[in-house]
Amino acid sequence: MSPNSPRNPPARLGGLQGFMVRWLASMKSNAFKIAAAAVVSVVLLYFFGRSVEWKDVPAQIANVNVPLFLLAVLLSGFHFLTRALRWQVLVAQEKLNVRFRNLLAAQILGFTVSALFPGRLGELAKPINLARKEGIRTGFAVGTAVVERLFDAVILCLLLGLFLLARPLFASSWPVGKEAGERLTFLGISGVVLAVSLLAIILALYFFRERAVRVVGFVCKPFPRAQATTQRLMSEFIDGLRFFRSVRQVVLYAVLSLAVWLGIVFFYWVFFLAYHVHVPYYLVIPYVFLTAIGASIPTPGMVGGFHYFSKLGMVSLLRIAPARAAGLTVVVHALQIAVTCLLGYAILAREGLTLLQLKKMGESEQL
Repeated sequence: MSPNSPRNPPARLGGLQGFMVRWLASMKSNAFKIAAAAVVSVVLLYFFGRSVEWKDVPAQIANVNVPLFLLAVLLSGFHFLTRALRWQVLVAQEKLNVRFRNLLAAQILGFTVSALFPGRLGELAKPINLARKEGIRTGFAVGTAVVERLFDAVILCLLLGLFLLARPLFASSWPVGKEAGERLTFLGISGVVLAVSLLAIILALYFFRERAVRVVGFVCKPFPRAQATTQRLMSEFIDGLRFFRSVRQVVLYAVLSLAVWLGIVFFYWVFFLAYHVHVPYYLVIPYVFLTAIGASIPTPGMVGGFHYFSKLGMVSLLRIAPARAAGLTVVVHALQIAVTCLLGYAILAREGLTLLQLKKMGESEQL
């Protein structure tokens, strides 16, 4: 009998060889997504680097205050803690005694997946990982992740709006050009419109739950095997939005969301100080808003999107020379990816998971 016959399947490949086989199979099944993300990254990297004298960049990034840079390294992962604290408020609606270490680990693992794979799969891998560890409903966990992103958008737009309203008070210390100011105002208004639209959709789903579930069932009617599962997940997802019942919790969550983003602004401010860019703390807010736009583009590791918008913010808002802005962007991006992945791989090793298993979580439960 042939050793490869059904009765004698080949032994499961292990070690590096098995990892490579599974990795290649995963890449083949997602070839279109990877190709699209690569094209977007390359285009944005072209616009990022086209006006830069790269021969000047090494000298720009070598001039650093080491103690402040080390402080920035420590602060780069602080947002995981504040995000986990914020998430705990939402998850408590389903389960009160969720372990904080699992909330923290899921946050870090989600960002690790998004850092290494296209499509923002970490946004799904994060809640699914927590749901499996804590025994909560998957749809509910995914619903809390949507609320997180909604509040991120709202708080960022709020900070930018307050910044623009207060601009006359510090106009002399922020000599930004008219074009850059108009562009930032447009992006701020667009962000507010988007955030309000998302909020309206989510509230409509919540208040018209039964109708929304029936609509999903009707859409999935040609696929009877998936119909019941999809309706169940939609119902659980809407349950994840029941957080809106309590005004007190809305306020608490908004305050925690504000703490998350003020902490992120503080990280960038310290990073700029480490490279002798002395700007007031509040002037970093519009820069962070632009980097958040770049980071939302679904390329692996934010490559391209973050680079383009970060350099745009440094040059047009903070008046940093293009070569220096490019160098600082490369460093701050590499710093965040390195810290995230080091923490992520440490958690994967502790839990006996592989990165591909975590990625599959995000792929297998897409709503």
